[in-house]
Amino acid sequence: MSTEENKAIASRAVEAINAGDISLFENLLAPDAVEHAAPPGMPPTRETAKQFITMFRAAFPDLHYHIEDVVAEGDMVVQRATAHGTMKGEFLGMPATGKSATWGETHIVRVKDGKIVEHWANVDQLGMLQQLGLAPTPGG
Repeated sequence: MSTEENKAIASRAVEAINAGDISLFENLLAPDAVEHAAPPGMPPTRETAKQFITMFRAAFPDLHYHIEDVVAEGDMVVQRATAHGTMKGEFLGMPATGKSATWGETHIVRVKDGKIVEHWANVDQLGMLQQLGLAPTPGG
């Protein structure tokens, strides 16, 4: 597949998450996909990726990603994104705060035969938690 086709697959995954379309998201993942950004205690599998997005969207029902930049080479696609959401439900043991947050994320996916086979992520979790009132801010 071309880098443009791989970028389109990564873009469709983000569109599926934004729309809350878990079945489309799952369809973009290879059956043996590896989720390198799995939360602690969860296996790095396709099912975990699906469960995590389902839980994340339940906690942040208005979750929306805006892709800022995309870089691709070969079978790898990197997306720099800004995420925004309002925490209206519990997430990984943290109580809903009703507050909104905006944070940065960087995602890397490897695509093979039209499916995402690996995913890595860096997320500004501290910044998000501070905005939600779940982590102290410096000097605060």
